[in-house]
Amino acid sequence: MTALSYAVTDSATMLRRNLRHALRYPSLTLSTSGMPIIFLLLFVYVFGGELGAGLPEGVGYVDYVVPGILLMTAGAGAVGTAIAICSDITAGIVDRFRTMAISPSALLTGHVLGSVVQAVLNLLIVIGVALLIGFRPAAGPLEWAAAGGLMVLLTLAITWVSVALGVISKNPEAASNVVLPFQLLPILSSTFVPTSSMPTAVRWFAEYQPFAPMINTLRGLLTGGPIGNDGIIAVAWCLGITLAGYLWARRVYNRPR
Repeated sequence: MTALSYAVTDSATMLRRNLRHALRYPSLTLSTSGMPIIFLLLFVYVFGGELGAGLPEGVGYVDYVVPGILLMTAGAGAVGTAIAICSDITAGIVDRFRTMAISPSALLTGHVLGSVVQAVLNLLIVIGVALLIGFRPAAGPLEWAAAGGLMVLLTLAITWVSVALGVISKNPEAASNVVLPFQLLPILSSTFVPTSSMPTAVRWFAEYQPFAPMINTLRGLLTGGPIGNDGIIAVAWCLGITLAGYLWARRVYNRPR
């Protein structure tokens, strides 16, 4: 077998390991979809009437808010990923793996792929709830495929950065805190209200932070609105963050301890 074959086989083994952990502790997987669902129900049924009044005529608030909630769901697994990799390191299991004939990148890749699988399941749950409460997307098969690809790409980007943050964290408690920006940044954007209603300084940040073009692109794909250059910018952000996260994670994981 070649080195690539060994890496693929070992990564698949680590993926099965992480999926088995997820099956043993389903509450952690469900909790990552629970918070986006709470936000969805809260803003649609409690604040939706007031916030929806500022939308263009004919745009329902549930259709407006769901794309942003989906991106929040894609990033919700960052906490679990950082905690899981940090727990492996602090518990000493990584030191055991280092003494075995295992591809050096297999553990990290297994965590990343496992997180992506769980994120897809969480996204399906949130989409199901959104449809139940009145979300009516105008997307066809191609638009859904593009939207799904963007959400998976974003999940991949966030997960690699979360892995790096988990590796450098001293304990799981610290790991759970360092990834909070991934949950806050979508809120400070056009997820819940148009940026035109925000004060100037807040509007500038909301329009130019990384999640802004991703939300605009996903909203355009699912609701039939314009996308413009946001699609290219969103993909570029995702690819750049993925590459930076991957290189950072590999570097901190392989450094002497």
